[in-house]
Amino acid sequence: MTKLKEKVAIITGGAAGIGKSTAELFLKEGANVMLVDVNKEELQATVNELDSSNLAYCVADVSNPDDVKRYTGETIAHFGKIDIFFNNAGIEGTSSSIEDYPDEIFDRVIAVNLKGVWYGCKYVIPKMTEGGSVMITSSVAGLKGFPNLGAYVASKHGVIGIMRVAALEFASRKIRVNTIHPGPVNTEMMRRIETEISPDDSTEAQKGFEAIVPYGRYAEASEISNLALFLASDESKYINGNTYVIDGGIMAG
Repeated sequence: MTKLKEKVAIITGGAAGIGKSTAELFLKEGANVMLVDVNKEELQATVNELDSSNLAYCVADVSNPDDVKRYTGETIAHFGKIDIFFNNAGIEGTSSSIEDYPDEIFDRVIAVNLKGVWYGCKYVIPKMTEGGSVMITSSVAGLKGFPNLGAYVASKHGVIGIMRVAALEFASRKIRVNTIHPGPVNTEMMRRIETEISPDDSTEAQKGFEAIVPYGRYAEASEISNLALFLASDESKYINGNTYVIDGGIMAG
C-alpha cells in the first residue's frame, strides 16, 4: 500500500490515541513521519513500538511557538520537506460549568487546542511543499455545545475558523486545509473524561456517551486514521476548507 509513497508527514499529539494510530497507518502507506508530542517517555515508547526507519520524533509543546518552529525545522532537516501536516494535538481540560471553570485550566486548553493549531498553521504550512494537505483535529464539540465542557467546546469551534482562513490563504499553492470532527473515540482521553464525570464508576459515564451515538459505540482510533489518510492522500486533492464529521451519527439528530 503506497498512497503516501515518498510523502513526509508531521503528526502532533503523536504519542498515543489518534496520532499514534495515524502514524502507524501513514507508515504502512509509504510515508516518512515526524511524530511530535510533549510527553517524552510516551513518545519514545511509541517510536520504539512502531519501529520504522521512516519514523522520527521531536519532543515539543505545540503551545510554544519556538517549539513549533523547532519541530518544523527538524522535520525538514531529517526528511527534506513537508507534504502533510496532521495538526492533531489536544487536551480535554476539565468537566465544569462556565461559572465554576478554573481560569488556569481554561487558559491551558486554549493554549494547546487553539493556539497550538494557530502556531502550526503559521509556522508549518509556509514550509510545506506545494500541493500538500493539512488536517486539523476538531470534534463534534466544534459543531455543537456540550454542558460542562466549555473550554474544550470553545477551542474546537475556534479551530474551524483557523481552518477556513488557512484554506483560503494557501489555496493558490494547492495546499488544502480541512478539519476532522470525531465523536467519542476509544482512547485514554475518553477514559480521563469518563473518570472525571463519574469517579466512582466510569462505566456509567461511558454508557451515557454511548447513548448519544446512534451507532451505540465509540469510534476506534483506526477509524479516524482512515479518514485522515483519505484527506492526506491525492484522492482528496480537490477538497479544501471543509468539516469532516466522523461520529456514528451524533450530528444527524
